[in-house]
Parts: sequence; structure tokens; C-alpha cells
Amino acid sequence: MAPRGETRERVLRTAAELFQRQGYHGTGLNQVLAESGAPKGSLYFHFPEGKEQLASESVALGGREVGDSLAQAVLSAPDGRAGVAAMGEYFAAGLLESDFTKGCPVATVALESAAESEPIRTACDAVYGEWQQGIALALRHWGVAEDRADPLAATVLSSLQGAVMLARVQKDVAVIRTVTAQLGDLIDQATL
Repeated sequence: MAPRGETRERVLRTAAELFQRQGYHGTGLNQVLAESGAPKGSLYFHFPEGKEQLASESVALGGREVGDSLAQAVLSAPDGRAGVAAMGEYFAAGLLESDFTKGCPVATVALESAAESEPIRTACDAVYGEWQQGIALALRHWGVAEDRADPLAATVLSSLQGAVMLARVQKDVAVIRTVTAQLGDLIDQATL
């Protein structure tokens, strides 16, 4: 028998993968259990509030992992143009590696469930808020003025999210590179 925390983690990671690929409504609890190899009773033991709790925690987990990867990409970049390009390449690589089956771990769930579930909306908002704060901090580090960093971070995040969605639909990452080049121009203008 698997230790308690191991089963919970396995169910959570399996659900995060499925929600990212199939969305909230396209993912069934029986599928999560089958693919995680967890016993049927374990789901409500570990997630007593059911699918909504599982989705909220999956979004938080996926968001943290993507946020950590984006932070590493940004921290190694010498300037804003390179930083935004690195963020775009992170998302492009994920799309290519999954043959365009996996988009953003937050957007897939947010688009279909945030309006109907406050816990899911809150989880999505928290992740996007953390990502936006991280981008704003990086922009300040690269010389963007304090009063421009937050609005520009919102522009960067929303543009990247839109580019990821278009790339997934078009099955082509070129739009991500086009958008990050345009964002690089905006950042260059903001640091003059």
C-alpha cells in the first residue's frame, strides 16, 4: 500500500496533467483514478470537496511549477527582450513536446470553469497574480519605470497567454515568437 501522501500527490499530478490536456469538464474522476492507479475511495479521502477541490489544487500545483520555470528563464536573461523570448520559448517547447495537446495549466481550466466555480476562479487568479508580479519585478530589474512595470506586466502576461492559445489552435508556435518579439519592442521602448 502506498503511503498516504504519495497517493494524494499521484492523484493530484495525474489530475493536473489531465486538466491541462482535456480541461475541467473533459476530465472525469474515474479517469483520474484509473490513470493514477489510486484506489477509488482515496479520491474523496484526500479531496473531500471533490472535483472542484482537485481542480483548484491542480491549478495551484501546475501554476507553481510553471512559475518556477518561468522565473529561472527570466533570471538568466540579460534584458527584457531576452526574458520575454525565454518565457515564450518555455511555452513553445511545452506545446511542441506534447504535440500541442497541452496548453497552459491555468488557462485550460480557467476558460471553462472560473465563471462557475469560485474556488477554481480564486486558484487561477492567484497563479496569474503571482506570475504577473514576477514579470513586473523582472521588468523593474531591467530598467522599466515603477509606474509602467505593472501595466506592462499585465500586457506581457495576457499577450503570452493569448499567443499560447493561438499556437495550440494553429498547431504552430510561430505566433508565440511573433508576440514575444513585439513585446520585446514594447519593453525596449519602456526602458529608454
